[in-house]
Amino acid sequence: MASSRPRKSGDAREPPANVTGMSWSLSLLKPQEPELLDALFLSVGRALHLANAYEDKCQYVLRVGNLITAHQAEPAMTFEEAIASVPADKLLGGTLHSLAAHVMGRTMDMDTLHKARQARNWIAHEGASIGAIWSVSRDRILQHAVKLRTAVTDLAIGDNIISQWCHGLSEPYDPPPGDWIDSYPGSVDTWVFGHLRPLLPEQTRSLASSESPCRDSQAHT
Repeated sequence: MASSRPRKSGDAREPPANVTGMSWSLSLLKPQEPELLDALFLSVGRALHLANAYEDKCQYVLRVGNLITAHQAEPAMTFEEAIASVPADKLLGGTLHSLAAHVMGRTMDMDTLHKARQARNWIAHEGASIGAIWSVSRDRILQHAVKLRTAVTDLAIGDNIISQWCHGLSEPYDPPPGDWIDSYPGSVDTWVFGHLRPLLPEQTRSLASSESPCRDSQAHT
């Protein structure tokens, strides 16, 4: 009987030929669609980068807003004291709730930002959940890619909003780059899915209509 003792990670012995490893995430069985799987995982990785960046930017905007509020409440406060007075970063949901309660949140499309949060969560937790890679079919991969693309679309629209706020806070004297704002969601779609686009159905949601209503209300003046 084979020993149930876990093998050490450095053990270089070859596995028995009759072991397929179905209980592991990787298997001795070859994927049915290796190239398509690689293409999907490339999209997932790029989507995850955007999801992480979206959360970071939301936290940044709230952090700067809290610093401004602290300074306005106590102008004599040193920068170090202001930093110490700012609450610690929260998870994305808590960050958005705090943004909504902040004065800046009055001009933000919070519904769109929360929809982007839901998309971020789906990408982070389910973006690569396609089952066993050795058995997943071409149809299943493409169906998952369509779901991922929908999430990325929602994320890009929310990211477009919060990115404009980041620009306004970091470059207060520069006008917002209108052409880039208008083309940003489409540029995201091309970056994440350009290599898969010929295999995916046409999107029903117009990326061109995702311009943020906060664009004219940011504190650039």
